[in-house]
Amino acid sequence: MSDAKPTNPAGALERLLHIMVRLRDPDGGCPWDVQQTMQSLTRYTLEEAYEAVDAIERNAPDEIKDELGDLLFQIVFYAQIGAEQELFDFTDIANAISDKMVRRHPHVFAAAQTHESQLDKQWEAIKATEQGDTPNALLDSIPVGLPALMYAQKIQKKCARVGFDWPGVAPVLDKVREEIEEIQAELDAEERDQAALEAEIGDAFFALVNLARHCQVDADAALRRASQKFSGRFGQVEILATSMYGGLEGRDLAELEALWQQVKASEINQP
Repeated sequence: MSDAKPTNPAGALERLLHIMVRLRDPDGGCPWDVQQTMQSLTRYTLEEAYEAVDAIERNAPDEIKDELGDLLFQIVFYAQIGAEQELFDFTDIANAISDKMVRRHPHVFAAAQTHESQLDKQWEAIKATEQGDTPNALLDSIPVGLPALMYAQKIQKKCARVGFDWPGVAPVLDKVREEIEEIQAELDAEERDQAALEAEIGDAFFALVNLARHCQVDADAALRRASQKFSGRFGQVEILATSMYGGLEGRDLAELEALWQQVKASEINQP
């Protein structure tokens, strides 16, 4: 194999596929790569997907390129294992998704006239046709292994498509308040029922995801950004605590809260 880097997508992909074959070669390949199965790779695939998302969230182009490369390598890895087992290869994977995209976008590839407001319904109708005549419950197609926020969003979106949805934001906000009150009731009980408390907190999360959807806010992205904001502020708190007290250890809540407020005030005062 030549060390020269291809200058076109087809050549670059061919190089990557050849590298994968070499890595999986039982004679002279990498022992770790040879030992992997589709099942063993799944956790790495999830890690690579999250690392790609992190790079995108931080708007780091070089890292995005690297992380997307790692994610592409996962697909190539599965394709190679599939080829070895005579199940499918990369060409089959690429053709399958190309066929699906053409099939599900008749308004693009078949000159069908579909109003933008009807595209979601068209997409679901085509998906239902693909699934054949076997009756499936509405929510059966949603993988239960999805991250919790995404799982909740998909459930709610599916139900909304068949009319099972609040008519606006106001009643959803009322539902959030109701769930918070039920959490408070569990906390105020003479004897705490931990399972009931968990259930009420779960209901509150679910209601908040619903509120986010009605406000056209992606719940996962909103929580991710809130967590990143907290992490950035706490990092500044740690810097201040180190400069003033030598570190975080031994500081009481009042001292840390004062530093937190100082960090927040500095953000407000920034130009």
